[in-house]
Amino acid sequence: MLTSVSPVSPSTTAAGLSAGPVQLPRLDVAADLLALLHDTATEPRPDTQLEALTLAVAADLPVLLWGEPGIGKTAALTQLAAALDLPLTTVIASVHEPSDFSGLPVVGDDPAVQGVPMAPPDWAVRLVRAGRGLLFLDELSTAPPAVQAALLRLVLERRVGALRLPAGVRIVAAANPRSSAADGWELSPPLANRFVHLQWTYDHDVVVRGLGGTWPRASLPWLDPDRLTGAVTLARRAVCGLLAARPGLVHQLPSNEARRGGAWPSPRSWEMTLRLLAFATAAGTSREVLSMLVRGTVGDGPGLELLASMDRMDLPDPEVLLADPAAADLPERGDLRQAVLDGVVEAVRNRPEKFRWDAAWAVLVRALETGAPDLVVVPASTLAALRQPDWDVPASIELLAGAVSLSRRADRAAARIGAVAGSGR
Repeated sequence: MLTSVSPVSPSTTAAGLSAGPVQLPRLDVAADLLALLHDTATEPRPDTQLEALTLAVAADLPVLLWGEPGIGKTAALTQLAAALDLPLTTVIASVHEPSDFSGLPVVGDDPAVQGVPMAPPDWAVRLVRAGRGLLFLDELSTAPPAVQAALLRLVLERRVGALRLPAGVRIVAAANPRSSAADGWELSPPLANRFVHLQWTYDHDVVVRGLGGTWPRASLPWLDPDRLTGAVTLARRAVCGLLAARPGLVHQLPSNEARRGGAWPSPRSWEMTLRLLAFATAAGTSREVLSMLVRGTVGDGPGLELLASMDRMDLPDPEVLLADPAAADLPERGDLRQAVLDGVVEAVRNRPEKFRWDAAWAVLVRALETGAPDLVVVPASTLAALRQPDWDVPASIELLAGAVSLSRRADRAAARIGAVAGSGR
């Protein structure tokens, strides 16, 4: 029969003689083991999710992490607070009443003169006294509509009752999708439109290495002081340029209830996007992180349109290419190169002149010599259709004839193969 043996340690008498083993409290030993398990390290490791989160926190924007239960949203926030040396205050939104966020009325000596002030809860008072901190609103998707309404001023204006949270307080929330939330609710559109929405998933390698004792290190992005002015200029130019060309994107309230509880474009969320774009530019953030942030603020469609328009902002001017075709420096990426060639042809269409038409053919030849030949097919066909009866065909067009003919033969062959496959033969 096995019996449990308590951990022991030798004790000594006043004379220094051993007095035999003394039993240690079992919970003390358990505490030692727990301490060893909690003793983990961090390391600098690329993590796009964590980088996007810290950039939004640096930009002082409320962030909402969406993810399935148990994938580490709360642990990430705990580690972030520790890394940034911010006191963490966790508030479970679903277990609070609306008055816990809007304030409790306190009747004074003379309400008719002094009014009835709204007293803030204790956690808000602690944050004000500290002057800084990370406010973590957990389980946001299980908060009923009345509580969500009370959270509006807290998230946007940082007000709790009559108290205003200091500038050193950052707000991050977490939510489970309605399908996996305990008695979940969809987020109300006014509340959802106040957040940067980040989809939080787990990375297998990060989890394995973290369970081994080493987790990625969270740190605020380093903003280059020399880039600040240029970053603001670029952000304003990108957002304003897109909205000027696409006025319908300024405000689009989704018709679907579930999508209303996520990221969608409004003047408020575009202002947030502009701020994130400026911070990302000043920090030299990767394209992947920037994509997560802008799509998490205005939605996938408008966010991708913004990124595409930013790519076109750096494209060479068609007039510059027409002025000196031999020195044309065309983008390497196929979609950007196609956009440049289309722009050159469109410039000739807007001002059709013989020398400009000849220069456009020279640009297409340059594109053929430095990139994929199929990219010149459509621009060449369109440019050929712009020829005036008295314009001579330039010699350079012969260099393009082979590529165009080969591409058309390939298209016809693909069409025949598709027809045969569709007939079942």
